[in-house]
Amino acid sequence: MGGGAGAAAAAAAVANAVKASGAIVKVVPEEFQKLLEQNAQGLVVHAATTFFSRRHKYIMGYKGLAFYTSARESLTVPRACQVVEAKRIWIPG
Repeated sequence: MGGGAGAAAAAAAVANAVKASGAIVKVVPEEFQKLLEQNAQGLVVHAATTFFSRRHKYIMGYKGLAFYTSARESLTVPRACQVVEAKRIWIPG
């Protein structure tokens, strides 16, 4: 497979991943924190990465959309939320 064909296949794979997962809305950590407080009994997936510097990634569903953020410091998650610790969170695109 040539370089152009490989790039096209990769782009198609990303497009299919977005279709399968639905809309993913990237927000700043402060907005994500507000959504956490409104969805205090929701499910939150968290992953800590240390590629160049430590980052905390979060994703949660709320009102039919998936919201995602990345922050240097961990966010305060309401006690009523169920938190799943993931090895990695991958967002297409």
